[in-house]
Amino acid sequence: QVRLVESGGGLVQAGDSLRLSCAAYGRAISSDTIGWFRQAPGKEREFVACISRSGANTDYANSVKGRFTISRDNAKNLVFLQMTSLKPEDAAVYYCGGTGRNDLCVTVDGVDYWGSGTPVTVSS
Repeated sequence: QVRLVESGGGLVQAGDSLRLSCAAYGRAISSDTIGWFRQAPGKEREFVACISRSGANTDYANSVKGRFTISRDNAKNLVFLQMTSLKPEDAAVYYCGGTGRNDLCVTVDGVDYWGSGTPVTVSS
């Protein structure tokens, strides 16, 4: 069973950068697709970015394309989300989630295991 732990969230100003980390424990996640998701207060959890098993393929929500970069280090069982040019509307709790069912971009409904999230606050 996989346990995911996110870290790196915090309070930043608009325009700043943050790097979130997602560490996996329990087994290797090199055969899993991993995604980053976020949930703002009063809103549904939404897709942010995903990465394939090898890291060769990525995809992003339109709202973060060009500002966020997802990457992974399978040797260290880690997945990252580099966030730049942060905006107040990026504020949310950020979660990583994964599945081993296929190598397609993982959606909210396709996640089999979740982390507990890390909060990001962006002041204007």
